Amino acid sequence: MSTIVLTGGGTAGHIMPNVALIPELKKHFDKIVYIGSKNGMEKDIISKIPGIEFKEIETVKLIRKFTLKNLLIPFKLISSVRACKKLLKKLKPDVIFSKGGYVAVPVCIAGKSLGIKIISHESDYSFGLANKLIMKRCNLMLTSFRETCKNDKCIYTGSPIREEIFKGNKNNCECNFKKKQPCVLIFGGSLGAKKINEVVFKSIDKLKDFNIVHIVGKNNSKEIDKPNYFQREFVDNIWDYFNLADLVVSRAGANSIFEILALKKPMLLIPLSKAQSRGDQIENATAFKRYGFASLLYEEELNPVTLKRTINNLYQNKDRYISRMNEISSVPSNKLILQKILELGNKK
Repeated sequence: MSTIVLTGGGTAGHIMPNVALIPELKKHFDKIVYIGSKNGMEKDIISKIPGIEFKEIETVKLIRKFTLKNLLIPFKLISSVRACKKLLKKLKPDVIFSKGGYVAVPVCIAGKSLGIKIISHESDYSFGLANKLIMKRCNLMLTSFRETCKNDKCIYTGSPIREEIFKGNKNNCECNFKKKQPCVLIFGGSLGAKKINEVVFKSIDKLKDFNIVHIVGKNNSKEIDKPNYFQREFVDNIWDYFNLADLVVSRAGANSIFEILALKKPMLLIPLSKAQSRGDQIENATAFKRYGFASLLYEEELNPVTLKRTINNLYQNKDRYISRMNEISSVPSNKLILQKILELGNKK
């Protein structure tokens, strides 16, 4: 029986690329097992997919500020690696595919010690800490950005894209705007975005020439009754709202921006600040601006005036952005990634 282990978690950005590959992986592997953390989002997402076995492990996450809790990391990591080795010995996978994130580190360390082939993927413009650690243990490291390839282990493949993204139908959207005008989809990623939400709440009247679909994130809703405004905490059919949108305002998580790029939607990116992250979203957004795919507004500069001005400018120049996105030669990301997985797992 052929088996593949998938791992990666913490946020949807580490999970959805795995989800994008599952339909094709099912055609080539008899068994697909997802190893994830007990406290991440991955269990909720993966448990909804038929035929995927989910295994929980204890994980350890680096806290990006001084805390005594970080002193416990080596001990917790050793314990987690031992648990992973025990699990992998039972599963006997042909290959491990990792999407990074702290949950993937013990899985890949254990896999390397057992001689299991490992292939990892980095979505962001620069390597996160997890993939820096995994780089030493994996056989191949795939990247979404061409510039991220730094050594012979790296192969530029692009980002995995969910098939559903291309099947959106705006008629399935629940919003019934009374006035026909351009639609802006605003969302802050899987966890929402407090600063973006606060500014949007104050900007609805200023954006009266647009219909606004606002995905605010769990427990972030606010009662607002405006004819051009539609709000949801979360939607399962984001592809339908992509289809409805003329413009997209988003954080700059790699998974989201590559899906928006695949749909050729003009985008305004508002990346997480360095105060809240390692700066990966800023790097992603800066690259997309440099390529001509997106407009960029730093969170520190975000207010109702700058939001209105930037959205207006994006809409006025939307054809230029679409033209630039259409110029790029599209890398068949899912097929290329699948090919590398099958080659490494001796399935092709």
